[in-house]
Amino acid sequence: MKKNITAILLGLIVPAVIIALWWYVTEFTAIPQTILPKISSVAERIGVMWEKGQIQSDLQISLTRVLQGYLVSAVLGVTLGTVMGMSQTAKKMLQPVLTVVRQIPIIAWIPLLILWFGIGESSKTVVIVIASFFPIMINTQAGISGTPLEYVEVAKLYRLGALRTFFRVYLPHALPHIQTGLKLGLGVSWMAVVAAELIASTSGIGYSMSYARTLMQSDVVIICMLLIGIVGIIMDKAVSLIFDALTPWEKKRRERG
Repeated sequence: MKKNITAILLGLIVPAVIIALWWYVTEFTAIPQTILPKISSVAERIGVMWEKGQIQSDLQISLTRVLQGYLVSAVLGVTLGTVMGMSQTAKKMLQPVLTVVRQIPIIAWIPLLILWFGIGESSKTVVIVIASFFPIMINTQAGISGTPLEYVEVAKLYRLGALRTFFRVYLPHALPHIQTGLKLGLGVSWMAVVAAELIASTSGIGYSMSYARTLMQSDVVIICMLLIGIVGIIMDKAVSLIFDALTPWEKKRRERG
């Protein structure tokens, strides 16, 4: 308990320093409000946006897009990562193409996807899938392929089928890697939807940021950035809690370490 309190206090030091500097700069220097608004102005704007329902609406729209794309990428990433981790033939067939695709920045995909799917929901979903697929797939493959060979040999000795070998041998060893991939993929999917909304959208957090920029409303831009960060932390913690429930031995190992 004492260790947790100490960790929380240490984690609050940098945010406190940033807020103090922000307050000082905006109160005692001539920096324009359009560049850096006062903390009080941001707090007031949050109240206005909340009363109008803008924050709730933007979050609902963006989160819906993220969850749709993320679930697809999670299924594809874990499946292909498992196949490539368990089969050298599949790895040799798929890895060259996937490696080439992975080198293309997600921003470079957006113009082509707009041409294919327009600026509707489909293009944003595909952007999220492409962005979050690779962290999930790579980490899953690393976990599966890193399973000790002696475990696999024991499974063969007991004549376990491929499915039972996966669930009893590969999956328990790969779960920490899969967790890492899913957490990274979730963070990337949140960034991807904001990027897609910034470029081609009429709703969502990214669109609100872009629209506020055209109106020189720096307070709205900062609010949207804070929302993105807070929601990202909440989603990351949610994935951690789910995996802590699934793998209690890993949680105990981390606590001991």
